[in-house]
Amino acid sequence: MRPHAVAALVTGVALLALVACDGRAPAPRVRDAGRTYAEAQAPTKDPARVGPAAEVPGAVTGGTITVYLPGAPGPDTLDPTGGWSVSGNSIQQALVSRSLTQYARGDDGQPVLVPDLATDLGRHNEDFTRWTFTIRDDATWEDGSPVTAEEVAFGICRSLDAKTFPSGPGTEYAKTYFAGADDYDGPYTGDDPLCHDYPGISVVGQDVTLEMSRPFPEMDYLGSVMAMGAVPTGEVSEPSRYSQRPLSNGPYKVARWEPAERLVLVRNDAWDARSDPARHQYADEFVFEFDQDQAKVDEIMLSGGPRSEAALSTSLTSDRYVEADARLGDRLVLQATQCVTTLTPDYTEISDVRVRKALAYAYPYEDVWIASGEVPGVTRVPADSLLSRGMSGRRDVRLDDRQVTYDPATARRLLAEAGYGTDRPYPITMAYNALDPSASDAQTQVTAGFEASGFEVRAIPLQASPYTVWLDPDNEVNRALNVRGVSWCPIWPAGAAMLPPLLRSGAAFNTAHFAEPSVDDAMDAIASLPVGDQAAAWGALDESIMKDYFPVVPTGYVNQLFSFGSRIGNPTGDGSLGTPNYKDLYVVP
Repeated sequence: MRPHAVAALVTGVALLALVACDGRAPAPRVRDAGRTYAEAQAPTKDPARVGPAAEVPGAVTGGTITVYLPGAPGPDTLDPTGGWSVSGNSIQQALVSRSLTQYARGDDGQPVLVPDLATDLGRHNEDFTRWTFTIRDDATWEDGSPVTAEEVAFGICRSLDAKTFPSGPGTEYAKTYFAGADDYDGPYTGDDPLCHDYPGISVVGQDVTLEMSRPFPEMDYLGSVMAMGAVPTGEVSEPSRYSQRPLSNGPYKVARWEPAERLVLVRNDAWDARSDPARHQYADEFVFEFDQDQAKVDEIMLSGGPRSEAALSTSLTSDRYVEADARLGDRLVLQATQCVTTLTPDYTEISDVRVRKALAYAYPYEDVWIASGEVPGVTRVPADSLLSRGMSGRRDVRLDDRQVTYDPATARRLLAEAGYGTDRPYPITMAYNALDPSASDAQTQVTAGFEASGFEVRAIPLQASPYTVWLDPDNEVNRALNVRGVSWCPIWPAGAAMLPPLLRSGAAFNTAHFAEPSVDDAMDAIASLPVGDQAAAWGALDESIMKDYFPVVPTGYVNQLFSFGSRIGNPTGDGSLGTPNYKDLYVVP
């Protein structure tokens, strides 16, 4: 998943897009003011969890919670099938759109996978090629009508329409794992409005059964994505209409959406807490303010004034970190994630691995982090592979047997070995969002680092997120680029959720255009291994790819800092996506 889009995911934080940074001049390097980088932990599971969710101690109802999201443009769409950014999905999955499964925050602060629209976490056959989910009979839409098994099946089937939802999770996961998906164009592209022509999903009573083309032991994790949930049939869910105003089956419904600016959610009176094992409905209203100026938001949150009291911010600049730690105390929350940010040299254009390695040494990591408001050692640490720290099977990967840092001399040496030098710098063409001052400043840091290392940089200013270019193969600007980026947050803690989306030939988020048949074959082979052997195999493949091909430059592992106002009750984070814990917040009178 891309972080703040990005993400996308990345995101991507994403969003944590590679150059979606808040680039002021480098501030003094703050290593630690009471917090250090924390590793995300793999979720546990509780298939028997039932509603209502346990009450948060001291919680009361009422009030409005304002959420400031600096640098994050918010969701591209409100259609649950197409949504695929961390900022958008975290809001909608927590408050509006339910899915087969979901995450709850455990007593230890770690995520727990629990049922949602399904009554458990699904039942599978011996080789994980068939999954059956029994749909609960007490979930309702905002108009009071029941959520049916047929609507769940239809919502899942919509994810197979890759042309209608090109950046949604179905493009990578449903099309990869669902039986017959390669031959099915989807309900809209394939003129099959009720998905009657797709044989891979069947409904018997309250049971929805999904057939897989290969073993898929992580289907219960994929079930937590809102694309694996219900969508009503008929005109109401026509994509162009539904993208603006989806029907809610969660505790809140959409009152107003101004894309890239504001989303207002109000209570959904038809939601029944007894049907939901993890969500609450404490606040009367949530107001999400997107793409806010980071410096202004920092001033609001640290002032202690009325605008800060029932508010929270999803990020904090590095130059206010020590002050925030002193002023906010426990209301400054560090949340671990399993996200990674990357630089992606075009594999078809930059074919010499020495040049790709030179880019890794030319990237001024800490200058970019600090310019983008990150705190080295707290919200960013050096990355050496795609699998994030704390992920099962991960190996410590060292390029040239050491952790890569900014090293212009090594970059110039590698370029010289590849035939480039002072009189012949290597040309780089990349793009950034010129409407975002932080992205412009971060690009300045990147350009300076690259040019000091023997590259010649052409940075193209865009009037939108670079993901609008990077993910469009027909875009003229994209065709001119030889360096892109992507930030990625896996939706379950395994190599299967990291490597294929970023490195499989033709994958939507493979912005490096990396393509090696032997790597594709190795990914397919891992899916056939015993479940207990897969984590180690993904770790070995991650190491092999980085050492043999070095197709992407991991630029950092990601944590997030959230600032909570004095009247926000239960100020906590959500470890499943690395976002605020929207499900459990309330306003203190």
